[in-house]
Amino acid sequence: MDNTFYTSDGLILESVTDDERTWAKLAHLSALIAMLVSAASLSFLGPLVIWALKKDSSRFVRHAAADSFNFNIGMWLMYIVGWIMVFTILLSPLGIALIIASLVLTIWHHLKAFSAVNQGRLHHYPFQFKILS
Repeated sequence: MDNTFYTSDGLILESVTDDERTWAKLAHLSALIAMLVSAASLSFLGPLVIWALKKDSSRFVRHAAADSFNFNIGMWLMYIVGWIMVFTILLSPLGIALIIASLVLTIWHHLKAFSAVNQGRLHHYPFQFKILS
């Protein structure tokens, strides 16, 4: 398996070890696991912990965890706004649509990111609030 770290436009940056690849996979999957365990309210916690543990030892893991965290903050905000809309009677249909969209987008993009990490690439999430880098 090729252990090279590629940017989104195919540039080679550095070699990626199997350990780094495993940590990057955990950064993406921990968000899904936290989403299931916490009813979608703490999906940002897993990537934040991995970023804090590995930010100084691996650029690949740092980028994966930071992107996952930043994406999860955006999806979490969308989820919260959806619930606020559900409790206002007139905006309930839009709120339900936002909740469903945030859950589907979260699952879809984390699975795409997991697949990208298997190939030694970073997945660039949409809807990111750049908090971590």
